[in-house]
Amino acid sequence: MKLKIFSLALCIGAIPGAQAAAFGADLSAQCLTYDCAQMRVIKSAITHHDPRYVPAWRALTAQADAALSHTRYSVTDKTLVPASGDKHDYYSFGPYWWPNPDTKNGMPYIRKDGQINPDAKTNGTDSKRMVQFSDDVRSLALAWFYNGDKQYAVKAQQMLKAWFLDKETRMNPNLNYAQAIPGAIDGRGIGIIDTRVLIDVADSIALLQSSGLIPAQDLAGYKKWYADYTQWLLTSRNGFEESNWYNNHGAWYDAQVTAFSLFTGQEEQARKQMDIFKLRHLASQVNSNGEIISETERTRSFHYTNFALAAYARMGRYGEKLNKDTWGFELDGHSMKKAFALVSGQTGKPQTEWMHQEIQYQPSEATGPVLAAARAYKDVDFVQSAAKLTKTNNQDINLLIPGSVLVK
Repeated sequence: MKLKIFSLALCIGAIPGAQAAAFGADLSAQCLTYDCAQMRVIKSAITHHDPRYVPAWRALTAQADAALSHTRYSVTDKTLVPASGDKHDYYSFGPYWWPNPDTKNGMPYIRKDGQINPDAKTNGTDSKRMVQFSDDVRSLALAWFYNGDKQYAVKAQQMLKAWFLDKETRMNPNLNYAQAIPGAIDGRGIGIIDTRVLIDVADSIALLQSSGLIPAQDLAGYKKWYADYTQWLLTSRNGFEESNWYNNHGAWYDAQVTAFSLFTGQEEQARKQMDIFKLRHLASQVNSNGEIISETERTRSFHYTNFALAAYARMGRYGEKLNKDTWGFELDGHSMKKAFALVSGQTGKPQTEWMHQEIQYQPSEATGPVLAAARAYKDVDFVQSAAKLTKTNNQDINLLIPGSVLVK
């Protein structure tokens, strides 16, 4: 059985420590969520046309090539204006909120869990735009890393500067007007989930530092923006509300504060948030069976379980960087490993084997979380599940970003 695990080691990123150390300690130190030492091994495998990675690499390159033709993104491009009257303030409204059928003007909006109102994803607000910005910057940064073509890094830097620095286009470092409810409230703490994608952007900046194409002044500006936003997260009423959510929102709040604190050199703050995550959120969210109970009660329970696990995996990775074991944390029978095991055990099984409601069952959503579990725990069950999922989803970007997890 050990031979089987070793044969899959490269696929899940579980490389021997000595081999990992041989690949650019400087780059590995500056990387945030990505395990860049393991990414260097994957890069070498791609140059040798390794079939385990080539399909994902080709898909990534296609995304990055498309991004080269995209214009820069800015919150000032929206057609609607938040309550502040300032287009530099990010603005969105809740995706599950719909016009009220019982009133003439549709106000106030009503909630339909799991059913996305397409009007929440238009150019009128910033939600779709921020995701597009994050997706493009991530694809460009990874394409530069894996392909070595500087045009990708140049384009990423242009997009980053427009979003964070340029006076005419930059976003203010707050989320006072996120996930508003038309006719009811200007913005909510729950909207902070929107900026989870800025973790991917910070990962991209960290990866691109060694490209030589981000001027020192710009890099300092990016880190100041993130430091200012982190301070807003920690001191605003919206941030306070989000920090106390019992479901994936609380975990993603923890992931943001921890990631942004690490990115800006505030290690003690990151350590404090890690402890909060383990004791306040992880221990209360996962039951003794491994169910994330606030997610399994939803109409899209499988999706939201994996979505929460994406935040958990990131916290596990930040624990590695802080030398604080998060993957192995357990309190009164509640542990992160059990939560990952529940999803891993569903691999290859029909939806009827998932004992909770799921109106849009997509088994592929478990690919990132299971790969992360295989990398962290190296148990046979996780490794075998990861092999099955990656064979079926061989273009999944999660194959190229060990250390991180992407579940949309």
